[in-house]
Amino acid sequence: MKSVILNLQNITKQFADDSLPAVNNVCLQLHTGDILGLLGPSGCGKTTLLRMIAGFEQPQTGTIEIAGQLVYSTSLSIPPEQRDIGIVFQDYALFPHLTVAANVAFGLKKQPKDIVEKRVSEVLALVQLQGLEQRYPYELSGGQQQRVALARALAPQPKLMLLDEPLSNLDIQVRLQLREEIRDILKAAGTSAIFVTHDQEEALVMSDIVGVMRQGHLEQLDTPEEIYTHPASRFVAEFVTQANFLPAHRQGNVWSTEVGCFEFTQKTTPVNSDHYDSGELMIRQEDVILQPANDANVLIITRRFLGREYQYCLQTPSGKELHARTMLDTVLPVGTKVNLAIAGGELRVFPKIQ
Repeated sequence: MKSVILNLQNITKQFADDSLPAVNNVCLQLHTGDILGLLGPSGCGKTTLLRMIAGFEQPQTGTIEIAGQLVYSTSLSIPPEQRDIGIVFQDYALFPHLTVAANVAFGLKKQPKDIVEKRVSEVLALVQLQGLEQRYPYELSGGQQQRVALARALAPQPKLMLLDEPLSNLDIQVRLQLREEIRDILKAAGTSAIFVTHDQEEALVMSDIVGVMRQGHLEQLDTPEEIYTHPASRFVAEFVTQANFLPAHRQGNVWSTEVGCFEFTQKTTPVNSDHYDSGELMIRQEDVILQPANDANVLIITRRFLGREYQYCLQTPSGKELHARTMLDTVLPVGTKVNLAIAGGELRVFPKIQ
């Protein structure tokens, strides 16, 4: 069984000029070797939480343990440099006057020269930058600079890595490539890590565990698959999957909506309540099946080509807009009337927002 590398209990942080806490009573555990993605919109508290783990910010309440050592409580605060963590910043923060090798060796100053050289060679091989030891940061691409920053953080062999939106300054093609590489690098090094992102796909691809944050709260902490297929709240469903929501009323064995009735089964899971007859039916975009029919009451108002698929914007009789994504073999013109079916059979119903 994996040991716990990070244990947060009841972490709260409120800044003096804010009416609400930036982080509100967060509890979580991270196990050795796992990668946690903190996901949420801007201002939800994810970076503040990361900075408290690092020691750059002080909570008002709670405790922080790293590898079994208490590093923060209301009566104790271990400084960042003594927490045995590695940090990769959004802007890389490389020293422009130092070579790649010297940047990577920066955290190894107290060790013998031969050990430093060996370790620098090891981590540069790990991030696939062999042969670039004598280059300067300005001679590297953005993706290479980020690899150097990662190598520098890994060189002292920290117990925990913290990455603050490490890919946000890169163009889309480099981001897609580097997010796979960073995960592979961390796994190869056996290093536990937490990274902050507001990109849903990035969090799902890179993480073993995803923590979705909203207004300082940790809304859900689970595997990417569980977060996506069984969101614990409407916010998680909407933010992570960009799902559609339709007002629905239960009538016998079906949920009735303005676009049709959908059969109630054991897989139809009401969230946060076991006994209600109305709510909002969640329908993922990729689960919508479009069925053209002259007497249908849903209208296609736009179609967008996304490369591997089409995205349709649909208008219901009440004027509500829904979205559907289909494979390229489904090509329907704007103005087509369609009935809707749902693929997969599993529906999620959430209480109505008050």
